[in-house]
Amino acid sequence: MKIIFAGTPEFAAVALNALYDAGHEITLVLTQPDRPAGRGMQLQASAVKQCALAHGTPVAQPQSLRLDGKYPDIAKEAHALLLTTPHDVMIVAAYGLILPRSVLDIPPRGCINIHASLLPRWRGAAPIHRAIEAGDSETGVTIMQMEEGLDTGPMMLMESLPILDTDTTGSLHDKLATLGGAMIVQALQQFEAGTLQATPQPEAGVNYAAKISKEEAALDFTQDATVLARKIRAFNPFPGATGKFGDVVVKLWQAQALDTSTAAAPGQVLAASAQDGVLIACGQGVLRVTELQKPGGKRLAVAEFLKGFALEGGSFH
Repeated sequence: MKIIFAGTPEFAAVALNALYDAGHEITLVLTQPDRPAGRGMQLQASAVKQCALAHGTPVAQPQSLRLDGKYPDIAKEAHALLLTTPHDVMIVAAYGLILPRSVLDIPPRGCINIHASLLPRWRGAAPIHRAIEAGDSETGVTIMQMEEGLDTGPMMLMESLPILDTDTTGSLHDKLATLGGAMIVQALQQFEAGTLQATPQPEAGVNYAAKISKEEAALDFTQDATVLARKIRAFNPFPGATGKFGDVVVKLWQAQALDTSTAAAPGQVLAASAQDGVLIACGQGVLRVTELQKPGGKRLAVAEFLKGFALEGGSFH
């Protein structure tokens, strides 16, 4: 099939590569404008742009697609490009721009979205983070026919994956990206054969995965250790969960909840050793932290971290 692909991060690039490998003709790629990144804050192309350029595919990076928005001239130019680019369908994965009705109506066979959750649970921007944070036992990928609502369209394919106790957003992202790439290829095979059915989403079970903010990173040690351990996994690799030790903001990257009772105040460091990790009292239970990072430093296993940063006897707040 001839495809226009819209996506930006690595999750979308995995799907784009799968479409190339399956022999589809990608006639145009839409992705977000280059953003400053890294220590030097140099402009960097998105993972999708890099993939498209490596395959010699034309790339467009409009700031907006809304004709009634802040950049109407840019949107008008983008519409003209979409209308004149040969394609059967548009595939969308983590693009980052809202597709208005005027765009959704352009592809002859519609727009299909790859979404990293079991819809209608976790519609929205951060479904992987929120599933881990909430303690869900499973998640997955939904291939969905797009409409104007936020991830509200009819479902075409759905597959689930268990969320392991060791999964972080980073590890789960990689598994879901691979699954999404395989599923979109499968969906297009069925689409071409005329066997792909779309089912309306159920009204029960709808919730939203709000975008992650850096302000959420600070841990509240009056909470249950199980809640904090999930949050640490959910915020790995971004934005990184934090605890303040004195005046130093320490990032906590790996931790497990221990079902251990203590009379110590929440945040109190009960022990800190290479063998046992950093044990922190919580509102309920104890948090065992095994990977940490101080400002300007690297992520370190607890044994290395403690060589340059004493924690025992102090408190996080």
